[in-house]
Amino acid sequence: MSEIEKLAAALRTGETTAEALARRSLARIADRDNETGAFAVVDQAGALSAARRADRELSDGVDRGVLHGVPVAVKDLIDVAGLPATRGSAHFAGHRAATDAECVRRLRAAGAVIIGTTVTHEFGYGPTGDRSWHGPARNPLDPRRMTGGSSGGSAAAVAAGMVPVALGTDTGGSARIPAALCGIAGYKPAFGRVPTDGVFPLSPSLDHVGVLGATARDCRLVIDALGPSPASNRPLEGTGARIGWLGATPDAPVESAVSDLTRGSLSRHDVTQIQGDLLADMREAFGAIQSSEAFATHADRVRDRPDLFDAEVLDRLRTASETPGWRLVRALRAREVAREEVNGLLERFDLLASPTVGITAPLIGERQVTVNGTSHTVRSTLLALTSPWNLLGLPALSVPAGHVGGLPVGVQLICAPDREELLFSVAEGMGAVQREHTDVSC
Repeated sequence: MSEIEKLAAALRTGETTAEALARRSLARIADRDNETGAFAVVDQAGALSAARRADRELSDGVDRGVLHGVPVAVKDLIDVAGLPATRGSAHFAGHRAATDAECVRRLRAAGAVIIGTTVTHEFGYGPTGDRSWHGPARNPLDPRRMTGGSSGGSAAAVAAGMVPVALGTDTGGSARIPAALCGIAGYKPAFGRVPTDGVFPLSPSLDHVGVLGATARDCRLVIDALGPSPASNRPLEGTGARIGWLGATPDAPVESAVSDLTRGSLSRHDVTQIQGDLLADMREAFGAIQSSEAFATHADRVRDRPDLFDAEVLDRLRTASETPGWRLVRALRAREVAREEVNGLLERFDLLASPTVGITAPLIGERQVTVNGTSHTVRSTLLALTSPWNLLGLPALSVPAGHVGGLPVGVQLICAPDREELLFSVAEGMGAVQREHTDVSC
């Protein structure tokens, strides 16, 4: 049973109330947030008011579903009416959201209680989670280490037990990367399944609303409340899934211990290594599209008030401005070629899989990492295995696979849009396998 389902059951048996859950969440935030820096804004008054309303509705026989009365946090790129909406940047200091983003409106309609907003890497433009106007999000397992990003605050809030689930965004791995580094689940649905109205854009053709939860099933329950599932959802045929494994390559380095642990977590399934570097051209295309669209979003701010940006984010945007048009045109063509190739693989395999991230959480501020004796940038290493699935808009889920050197690692599952049922079935069945794996030393 997921964390959400446990809370839902306790609410309906009278074991607890929505107000008690909100107060418990607020107390946990007060206890842990100074250490983790997860929250941009805590809306105590709004949360308690919403929780009391949820309790009144339940007592009157109005039950909005499994999220009714459950505390949820929302990333500071997603508008929550009346709350500060800084997007992690001094550019938006003092700005407040006038209305709810569509995904927040749907959460409220499902009875969820919005606790507050969580820290994002500035404008969502970074996979490390440690460059924000609010300060870095810190990994609850070791606050010296990064959460990953850009949905680092949402990951920290869930991993530290402040909320059972949180909304994030995912443009190149922003929900899945911090989920993996913080030891929780993170899900990016198919492109367009959850509306992005009211979500500040980074790269509109790559942006997704994502969910971070204590378990894969928690993510599934939230995503089902946010957007209808595809019309066809083919279940698993037989006892085990056919999985195509995408392992390490020179441009996607993976620590040996991480590779062994993540692949071992799928031992109950038929796992076949996919030969070659399928993802290399996809990463190249992703980079050209994201750079072009991100600079288009921020060009006026870069020109008019560059001083308000974090220096690292500004440097990345200036580099993005140099992307030539021909490279974008080639990238758009490459995306369609890759789509055909991956669709072919998804006819051969039920799912594709890889480590979510090839390393464990680096230290905050660290920008180079050595993987199997070779130096790589932290940013490229974090994004290498997640960004291709934003290019194609396919559902992708990170679930905990165990620990290496005391730090969590995740395994990533990818499916066709009509195979979500299978994807979550495999993920939810991995708990027993995870318990069989002990911590692996580096």
